[in-house]
Amino acid sequence: MTRLEDKVMYARGVGPRVAELIAAKGIVTAEDLLYHLPFRYEDRQNPRSLDELKPGEMASVIAEVRGSALLRTKRAPIFEITIGQGRLAMKCMWFNGTYLQGKFQAGQTVAVFGRVEPSRSTSNMKMINPQWELLPDASDDAETRLLEVGRITPVYESLGSRLASRWQRKVIFHLLESMHGAVPECLPAAMIERMGLPSRERSLREVHFPPEGTAMTDLQAAATPAHRRLIFEELFFLELGLELKRRRMRERAGVAFETNAKVREAIREVLPFHPTAAQKRALGEIVSDMKQPSPMRRLLQGDVGSGKTIVALQAMLVAMENGYQAALMAPTEILATQHYLAARKLLERSSRKYRIVLLTGSLDEDRKRHNRGLINRGEAHLVIGTHALIEEKVEFDRLGLIVVDEQHRFGVMQRFKLMKKPRPDGTEWAEPDVLVMTATPIPRTLALSLYGDLDLSVLDELPPGRTPIVTRRVADERADEVWEFVRKQVKLGRQAYIVYPVIEGAKDDQPELDFSADATEASEKAAKPAVRKTTPKGKTAKLFPKAVQEASPNAKLGLKSAVQMYEKLRAGPLNGLRLGLLHGRLDADEKEIIMRRFQRGEIDALVSTTVIEVGVDVPNASVMVIEHAERFGLAQMHQLRGRVGRGAARSYCVLMTGARVSEQAEERLNAMVRTQDGFELAELDLAMRGPGEVFGTRQAGLPDFRVANLVRDRKLLEVAKMEAARFVNAKPDRAEGTEAERARVWTRLKEAWQRKYGLVEAG
Repeated sequence: MTRLEDKVMYARGVGPRVAELIAAKGIVTAEDLLYHLPFRYEDRQNPRSLDELKPGEMASVIAEVRGSALLRTKRAPIFEITIGQGRLAMKCMWFNGTYLQGKFQAGQTVAVFGRVEPSRSTSNMKMINPQWELLPDASDDAETRLLEVGRITPVYESLGSRLASRWQRKVIFHLLESMHGAVPECLPAAMIERMGLPSRERSLREVHFPPEGTAMTDLQAAATPAHRRLIFEELFFLELGLELKRRRMRERAGVAFETNAKVREAIREVLPFHPTAAQKRALGEIVSDMKQPSPMRRLLQGDVGSGKTIVALQAMLVAMENGYQAALMAPTEILATQHYLAARKLLERSSRKYRIVLLTGSLDEDRKRHNRGLINRGEAHLVIGTHALIEEKVEFDRLGLIVVDEQHRFGVMQRFKLMKKPRPDGTEWAEPDVLVMTATPIPRTLALSLYGDLDLSVLDELPPGRTPIVTRRVADERADEVWEFVRKQVKLGRQAYIVYPVIEGAKDDQPELDFSADATEASEKAAKPAVRKTTPKGKTAKLFPKAVQEASPNAKLGLKSAVQMYEKLRAGPLNGLRLGLLHGRLDADEKEIIMRRFQRGEIDALVSTTVIEVGVDVPNASVMVIEHAERFGLAQMHQLRGRVGRGAARSYCVLMTGARVSEQAEERLNAMVRTQDGFELAELDLAMRGPGEVFGTRQAGLPDFRVANLVRDRKLLEVAKMEAARFVNAKPDRAEGTEAERARVWTRLKEAWQRKYGLVEAG
């Protein structure tokens, strides 16, 4: 009898050598292999006959191999096989398919799955780049034939050479047989019944070997009862761990801030405008948390320009008026300095004398030492800085509130380190409240997992007076019009950003920041590129009236880079304007000097890479030109667009595209033109790329899911969150499940949380 925790090397058909190979894929135990689910299914119960096929449909065909050939073409070698059923035949073709030579022999039986297309040369159909698998012949054992034909067949991602689907089917089949009746249940019976879910063992059996009659659409969408059970189980244990963290947080000793008339008057004094309804709501939620005796852990999420900073400043005023220090940690010196100047300007309106201190790495040692002394003695009421705030030398006197800006750019442990700062005399203090801010719109579904230990406040409206940004899309060969438009804006006293995806040359053909790299880029290169007319419709013609021609083939030669285009623009179309160049390879001092000059209006147009994506506030900048816009991700383009539209002047974002625009890039560009709603764009980005690609799974603290998909399974995530809260917070007389069932849940949680999710127990 095999148990879930047994090493996979002891499973029939595996052994030590194979176990070592698949351990690299994270498969160490029998459980790991059982949770390595099929990524699709083939209906080999009723495969399609060749005379039934219709163009455009996805189909599974089982036929005999009649012959094969490698065709040499100018573009790429094409490997081709002819398969047949009786007198009917169909060709299957693979581009760059040299590796398939020798794989097929006449007379073999093959299963192919792919999109059916009409053949130009004959009346027959064809498939291009179909999935394929050679099937057992009559000489194979009956068990192999049972698993391969006459049933719905699972197809797995390969685990390595010779460890493809057929091997996995046999091993998993035997593993399930050896565990019959021995897979322990990990959810309470009452919950399973309430949710209408099958048992864990039945789910594992049916997700690998679906029973006859299971709907193929449900299988491909992971929507069968067996799939739903395993997905819910995974999400439930994630949310259970997060709920436990929230509960433990509520039990810790924090600061119970007061919000009396004196505090309210202090806030009114500094408000520069009447707050929006969203700002009032968010501040109300924050202040409600701050009044509790347990530490606040809240995420303040708002689109570019929604007024997060003013809400955070009001929260910091509550802390300061209660006699505590407040700290704001920003990811870059530019952003920290910007926050410092903005806070100083606003707090000057107050009749109270607040002392604000800036602490960044580039300050000279004497200034740092002086500022650390002010913090230590409690003479600094508000401290704004970068990672320098978490250095050991920095000791707060009475830290009551921490605000972390652009949380995704800090690790969990950095936030934790600041929270645990000791007092100068070494004594323990009440844990400070923490407010995390992000201008990166995160769909609620993802926020529940990314920041599951934080409560969520959302700013979903812009302050009055913000002018919508006009977004236009143009082809590369209309560049002259774009540069003329930039010149006109500069003549009106405005400034412009011009952004490129790389710093210099083809050797640097990568976006500058890993966080915002377009995850679709690799797939776009692999796909057959489509040359499209990039003529925008409607309003575009008003801004750029000339007719748009198809994009120039010269764009195929490579990416334009910031360094090269800086020189080209300075000598050519923008000659006479004051240009600046900014990219990630400049040292901190150089970046600081260039940004200061741009903010003071000494630079008309700033040629840059994505280094300006976060933390630049220049109200006078009214134009954002993004070259090779098809190479950028949605979230990144939206952040870049948010650099303009910060003043009263009408602002523009121009998306310039090269000759080749993939279907996915087309969708992204159209979305940018259609809407400025960051949350709508974030939902689309998440659907197109998936959460792991959007945020970088490990750096964001998001677990690697074995079964669940946050885009597809968002409704189940909400249900799992409610069920987890119900389980944790149930009163003893109404506890969910028997004592033994609850014990099994906690044991399973410990295994799942520590082993698979790898989430840090911090905060």
